[in-house]
Amino acid sequence: MENIYIYMLIALAVLAVADLVVGVSNDAVNFLNSAIGSKAVSFKTLMIVASLGVALGALSSSGMMEVARKGIFNPSEFMFNEIMIIFMAVMLTDILLLDFFNTLGLPTSTTVSIVFELLGASVAMALIKISADDSQTLVDIVNYINNEKAIEIILGILLSVVIAFSIGALVQFLSRIFLSFKFNEKPSWYGATFSGLAITSIMYFILIKGLKSAAFMSPDFLHAIQDNTTAFLAVNFAIWTLLSMVVIKVFKTNIYTLIIIIGTFALAMAFAGNDLVNFIGVPIAAYNSFEAWSASGMAPSEFSMGILAQKVPTQPYLLLVAGLVMVLTLWFSSKAKAVVKTSVDLSRQDDVKERFEPNFLSRNVVRLSMGLSLVFNNLLPNSAKQFIEKQFKKPVINGLSKNTDDLPAFDLVRAAVNLMVASVLISIATSMKLPLSTTYVTFMVAMGTSLADRAWGSESAVYRVAGVFNVIGGWFFTAISAFIAAAVTAYLLNWNVKVMVPVLLFFAIILLVRNYISHRNKSRESKAEDRLERTESSSVQGVIHESANNISNVVKRGNKIYTNAIDGLARQDLITLKKNKKQVAKLTDEIEDLRDNIFYFIKNLDEKSVSASNFYINILDYLTDMAQSLEYISKASHKHVNNNHKKLKFSQIKELKDLDKTMDKLFSDTQHAFSSYSFEKIEEVLRHKSTIYEHVTRKIQLQVERTRSEESSPKNTTLFFSVLLETKDLLDATFDLLEEYDLAHDASVKPFKITSDSEE
Repeated sequence: MENIYIYMLIALAVLAVADLVVGVSNDAVNFLNSAIGSKAVSFKTLMIVASLGVALGALSSSGMMEVARKGIFNPSEFMFNEIMIIFMAVMLTDILLLDFFNTLGLPTSTTVSIVFELLGASVAMALIKISADDSQTLVDIVNYINNEKAIEIILGILLSVVIAFSIGALVQFLSRIFLSFKFNEKPSWYGATFSGLAITSIMYFILIKGLKSAAFMSPDFLHAIQDNTTAFLAVNFAIWTLLSMVVIKVFKTNIYTLIIIIGTFALAMAFAGNDLVNFIGVPIAAYNSFEAWSASGMAPSEFSMGILAQKVPTQPYLLLVAGLVMVLTLWFSSKAKAVVKTSVDLSRQDDVKERFEPNFLSRNVVRLSMGLSLVFNNLLPNSAKQFIEKQFKKPVINGLSKNTDDLPAFDLVRAAVNLMVASVLISIATSMKLPLSTTYVTFMVAMGTSLADRAWGSESAVYRVAGVFNVIGGWFFTAISAFIAAAVTAYLLNWNVKVMVPVLLFFAIILLVRNYISHRNKSRESKAEDRLERTESSSVQGVIHESANNISNVVKRGNKIYTNAIDGLARQDLITLKKNKKQVAKLTDEIEDLRDNIFYFIKNLDEKSVSASNFYINILDYLTDMAQSLEYISKASHKHVNNNHKKLKFSQIKELKDLDKTMDKLFSDTQHAFSSYSFEKIEEVLRHKSTIYEHVTRKIQLQVERTRSEESSPKNTTLFFSVLLETKDLLDATFDLLEEYDLAHDASVKPFKITSDSEE
């Protein structure tokens, strides 16, 4: 029997490494979002700073794993075999849950997940023990579980959401009033004062939260700081303000960038030092349990685990290995970047393609907020309104149509406030021994500062608020799903541990691989060569050339979508038709994104090139019509097969295949003309216009005759006519686009040709 526990320990060690990877991927948002969003430093510099913070935090970790050992349950009530089942259930659930959130790109709390997994698994095991003992009832579960800790965690979730959001919004509003958006033009003492306040907050955070358990920190020194907090903060504020003035005046350094670097380092260090228990605490507790049981010589079902109530420091080499894994994950995890992107996009000052759709709750919250804002605004005197508007006036950025990914999501002041407020709140919570999640605090502070900074305007508020509600809902889903999943896993393991350990491990591996492949495929799709790009040119000639790439890609993808729809109908292939629907939906979204960019495109045009706007708008209109026709054909084909309607007749399939060849020739010639910038070939394609129309009209007439004489299926007739008529609409849009392009190209090159001839 001992062998099964050795295998479980090996599995727990492997799961610990995997949990470190998925955990860092999720929690990287806590300390990276401010620096990445503001683009304060290069990505390489940022990663070096964060890596140093993570490494130091891991090495300075106390190694005391109380949460995993005795924080949630009473270990003396469980035997060794039961404790190992609890720990195995927790690790299996944790890695799958965190990986699920990472794949979705949503930040969640590793602290809450591990706590509720421990709670769920221990409750399941307690209920199993109670049901097997006639002398116990359900009331006796309080002997097994530490109820107070669970209640503290739940209250911590609620409080951290409200407090972090409110204080973040208030501090950002005051900071903007003090510094405005033109903070670089303010006198140096403005920046020095702000820096003194920010760095004092962050340094206090480093000492109280980041290094509180480090072996080299004197407990007397930390107690002295806590007993004389006001004096410590006042002295630090004076020192850091003076030093900041020197840095600004003498070294000509941007003090806001320095604040962000220090703040990123502090949060990274605190994350590694304090959240390490969430990843390796359970496996280490399992190893300590195994050592104690092995030395006892007792049966696993008879050895009580009261020993877990004692404090046992973790070996330094384990912390070193854990720190190394965390640093490597930070550098190479693409999922970490996806989680950070969600937080940054919800905080972005400018417009971005919104990821979340508005819902009933977000719409009503925005309406209520707008009403309250109007009431508050009416109470302010005009002088105060004018002053506030002046401080919140954003600087004009040239080149509005540039890719938003190349621009900072928010400025250095907001990034510094994010780090400062998060540091202060986490420090206060730590000193008061409150269970505050770093993920919840950092995320909600970022959302609060976004609101105060007017990043959520009328154009984006309903989407951003919906995004915040989605993330918050995910946090509560974390707690509920962690509890239930861990409880079910513990029950299955207890049913037959020898069978279920390999089965559940295999199941976990399958899910992890599946999520990895899914994430990789999505990443590849986002980088696909055929993806549509926004037009950045400010001249007619430039728009013609840049639009050519998009038209080539739309025609290429449209050709494939049309062919797949016909092939899917011919073979009754539901899988192909379902994939086709997704492809056409993706194409439609990308064209819609181009339409959303029209405002910035027109703003960026040269005075002499305003006529390019009409051309570009018409091109987008034709592309939209093409996508709509393809979408209708794809949906109609999928619906027909999905509803198990009668298969098309052989003659109908043959005619559709023949039509597909005609469309393929048209699309291929069109794509070649645009991809090779051989615009003179457009006229050649247009010569076949009447022939192609006649070809489609003939197919329609044949079906009319067939319907009158031999057709017996109304559904077949409806589908066939739908495909043919929508094909005509597709041709209308395609030829309109070609004619528009042909005219625009002729108009743009003829003046050049005339000039050249005259010079010769």
